[in-house]
Amino acid sequence: MYMATVSLKNVKKIYDNKVTAVHDFNLEIADKEFIVLVGPSGCGKSTTLRMIAGLEEISEGDLFIGGKRMNDVEPKDRDIAMVFQSYALYPHMTVYENMAFALKLRKTPKEEIDRKVREAAEILDITTYLGRKPKALSGGQRQRVAIGRAIVRDPKVFLMDEPLSNLDAKLRNQMRAEIIKLRQRIQTTFVYVTHDQTEAMTLGDRIVIMKDGFIQQTGTPQEVFDQPANLFVAGFIGSPQMNFFDGQLTKQDGRYQVTIGEAAMTLPQTAQDLLSQRGVGGMAVTVGARPEHLSFAAEAGGHTIASRVDVSEMMGSEVYLHVNAVGRDVVMRIPTTDLPEEHRAGIPYGTEIRFTFRPELIHLFDPQTEKNLMYGT
Repeated sequence: MYMATVSLKNVKKIYDNKVTAVHDFNLEIADKEFIVLVGPSGCGKSTTLRMIAGLEEISEGDLFIGGKRMNDVEPKDRDIAMVFQSYALYPHMTVYENMAFALKLRKTPKEEIDRKVREAAEILDITTYLGRKPKALSGGQRQRVAIGRAIVRDPKVFLMDEPLSNLDAKLRNQMRAEIIKLRQRIQTTFVYVTHDQTEAMTLGDRIVIMKDGFIQQTGTPQEVFDQPANLFVAGFIGSPQMNFFDGQLTKQDGRYQVTIGEAAMTLPQTAQDLLSQRGVGGMAVTVGARPEHLSFAAEAGGHTIASRVDVSEMMGSEVYLHVNAVGRDVVMRIPTTDLPEEHRAGIPYGTEIRFTFRPELIHLFDPQTEKNLMYGT
């Protein structure tokens, strides 16, 4: 049995004008793993995918697929299939002909072509469209045909470059669920590129977060959410995004305390252990707290912060509160049931409220290096 592992070792991409698009990229992708490369536009994720596909030359480093070095192997001989965001279908051919085209070029027997096309069409629920031309199809249907055209080739590795970014939000959610189902039905290795962190979190076994051509962190969706390696990852993953505050970390009688504005908190035992293992002393810190990890405080106390409401967005089961506190904008995500009765229907502009942190869920970063003080290297 062929193992479709993909291995990138010290891979670099430097363009003619000496611009480095991808720096020292290292990643081991296991057989049948679903890996998502995610990051803002221009971070090098599509370039990396195109190097795996053979559409971009590798400037330095090595690419192995199934243990075989692929740097100089033609794209058509790499046993991969790629799906782009622009469906790239032949307009003059029917859906059936579009899906059968690559197999015809390979001189595959007619019966086998027919079997493969019909199987793929069934998996993707497009059997009824096989006789139609692409222009008679919706965006979501065209994207299915493009995926079907890749499936019939039985590739060892499936590469997908922002395949859903041309679809509207509802269709995107639907297609996301389809890709999860597809992945369960065709046992192959996937490398998927997106700038959408929700897509990355819901699809990936592991996600690789990139910025400016460098890998920032690789881990399972839960790991990068719970233990972001640095400020960039912390702010990129999670929606609404994490709030950041200027804080001060102090150590008294061997216990760490963090102060933000007028609020002071002693950190829980796990944080105490992690910080002392790393030999962290007293220092200025950037404190990160997710909107859902801030709590409404009914009364003032030594660990609460005063704020003023700018906008309250009622979402039904929860309220997104945009408040101004310690000189910055803060977003809180509060379950409606946690709000005092008078605020259930929304909180008027300018209302003074207090909130507090859940100390076990805050993150501490070094403002200079931007690294997480408790996790990461």
